[in-house]
Amino acid sequence: MNPCVRPAVSLILLMSLVTGVLYPLLVTGIAQAAFPGQANGSLVRDEQGRVRGSLLIAQGFTGDAWFQARPSAAGYATLPSGASNLSPSNPALAERVRADAGALYQAQQGPVPLALLTTSGSGLDPHLPPEAIAYQLPRVAAARQVAVERLQVLVDEATLQPLVGPPVVNVLALNRALERLAPVGDNAVR
Repeated sequence: MNPCVRPAVSLILLMSLVTGVLYPLLVTGIAQAAFPGQANGSLVRDEQGRVRGSLLIAQGFTGDAWFQARPSAAGYATLPSGASNLSPSNPALAERVRADAGALYQAQQGPVPLALLTTSGSGLDPHLPPEAIAYQLPRVAAARQVAVERLQVLVDEATLQPLVGPPVVNVLALNRALERLAPVGDNAVR
């Protein structure tokens, strides 16, 4: 046997143990101890303890009584997530954006914010800029029969200022607060 083979195999086994077992266990242990909620996916549970979503992953909401998230190229599914990879010159992208803009358009409010028409790189971005939420306020207020000013308070409370970048609003957190403020019965946040 070549004298270089034994040290090479030993080094591969040692590095596999360190980087494949010990390091992941250490990082997982630290994450579980220091940030248990985030380490377990930032799950959102209802009053019965059932998982209703994650603050890290967008989900679709339908109906005028809910704030809508960004569109998702994968239908908010996590496994096939990603951008649509359609180029700006692709007619399919232009048609999708035109259809979404037509569905969301409110005559008194001007053009639909771009964040409500374009997907994020992952297709699962749970945040919207406050302007995109503000565009939806009159629709949601009318559907819930709640004053716009009252909903604006929820939006202000749900607006986050990241360490870097502009303010954002987590749509799931906002819709859960909305459901507590003005329930709509069987259409509770799922």
